[in-house]
Amino acid sequence: MSDIDEILEEQLKNEDFAKAWEDTELEYQIKRMLISERINQKMTQKELAERSGVRQSNISRIEKGICTPTLVTLNELAKGFGKKLKIELV
Repeated sequence: MSDIDEILEEQLKNEDFAKAWEDTELEYQIKRMLISERINQKMTQKELAERSGVRQSNISRIEKGICTPTLVTLNELAKGFGKKLKIELV
């Protein structure tokens, strides 16, 4: 378990935090997934923008959590990574 996961686990014991986390968890997961994949592929935001057709400034805003990407944008980013977007209910 990473340090951030341990911190999150501890913070989730607080009811107010847990509610706020539940309300924003999906956005956090999307942001974390995109940043992790970009880093794993040793790709800059500029390179991802060139490969995906999504403006670098939009990628930056998504990664900072300033905006939430549409499904179309997520699909374009997935293509930029050479991957397919898969959405499922769990």
